[in-house]
Amino acid sequence: MNMRDIIIAKRDKQSLTDEQIKFFVQGVTDGSIPDYQTSALLMAIVLNGMDEHEMTTLTLEMAASGKQLTLPYIEGVSVDKHSTGGVGDKITPILLPLIASFGVEVVKLSGRGLGFTGGTVDKFESIEGFNVEVDTKDFHMYVIKTGMVISGQTPDLAPADKILYALRDVTGTVDSIPLIASSIMSKKIAAGAQGIVLDVTCGSGAFMKDLDMARELADAMIKIGKLAGRQVVAVITNMDEPLGRFCGNVLEMQEVFNTVTGKGEPDVIEVVTELAYHLIKIAQKDAGMSEEVLKNEIRARLSDGTCYEKYKQLIESQGGKLNAAGSPVYVSKPFDCMHVNSPDAGYVQSIRTDLIGQASVLLGAGRLAKTDKIDYGAGIGFFVKVGDRVERGDSLCALYTGEDSQLPEEKLFDAMDLILDAYEIGPNPPEKKPAILGVIT
Repeated sequence: MNMRDIIIAKRDKQSLTDEQIKFFVQGVTDGSIPDYQTSALLMAIVLNGMDEHEMTTLTLEMAASGKQLTLPYIEGVSVDKHSTGGVGDKITPILLPLIASFGVEVVKLSGRGLGFTGGTVDKFESIEGFNVEVDTKDFHMYVIKTGMVISGQTPDLAPADKILYALRDVTGTVDSIPLIASSIMSKKIAAGAQGIVLDVTCGSGAFMKDLDMARELADAMIKIGKLAGRQVVAVITNMDEPLGRFCGNVLEMQEVFNTVTGKGEPDVIEVVTELAYHLIKIAQKDAGMSEEVLKNEIRARLSDGTCYEKYKQLIESQGGKLNAAGSPVYVSKPFDCMHVNSPDAGYVQSIRTDLIGQASVLLGAGRLAKTDKIDYGAGIGFFVKVGDRVERGDSLCALYTGEDSQLPEEKLFDAMDLILDAYEIGPNPPEKKPAILGVIT
């Protein structure tokens, strides 16, 4: 078997055999296949696709390319959640303590942010003392103590995916449903979960720009899960405007605190409730409740202090500091340094969420390269969102930097220009999209 024949087979629209895919993944992992041949096959996959069996084989081989976690200390069905990313996506820090309050035990491996998509690990690191580098051999101690643990992704988990993703990023081969689906699912399968709930974001601030693309990706991941023996549910969520009222690390964690203490934004609560419902059902911790009763109980626990108590346990168990009032102590204080005002009167028709994300990166809230340092206090607060009425001169957004930031003034004005480009103001109220666009099981 040789790599040239495998490239030619996929170039000619043939299905690759299990043996060919295994040879490819092993060669990528051990470095025996040169980058130029790997890139050639990736482009052939982008152009000619893969069938369900090929995608599943690729996923399982990528998952098997490194360490695979087993979770024998999880009581019942082990579950995991994954989001395809967006602006203001602060769901995981709310979701973990919420489902833990129902007895759902979970090991969550999350990444750092790159580009305008925020990373869950960065958000937790904005809390003073919080440890996101938990050794896998210690996971069981945290689960026994609080029912949950969150940690950065370990380098020995699905290493083939890391190599392939780096190549896809520089060779124009990111836009491929089989490659996206196998990348996501290989990490989830390697992390050991039996049930997976996917938050597939859709819109201008997401990788999937329209509902058809989001459904295609969701279908692909569900089919991979089924063939791999995993139960998978995909919830398609709206990312045509930022989620909640803030983006940025400390700012989002402050909004998380507001949500777990009963003061959450409606769209955040709606997404959290839907994802929590499916995770609790898959984990078989729903105690026979109907969908309506369970969702009401989920919302109740966000407002009656139940989720908040579990949230404090999560923070303190991993070294995070809380002040006397029970709120996390953050590593930076956001400084409100500029407001962006509406140039016109009318209704907010749409928000180019990708431009909002780019503005947040300019302010220091995100990275363009993995080596970039984050300003944890940087970000954006949204006074108005889609459907809201504004008058000329009303504030659309507040721009934040950390109180010790030395951000050049020109970057602040560049961020302002991006936000003005992002907001479309019109004379009539628009039709506002719901936070949940669909559920695929």
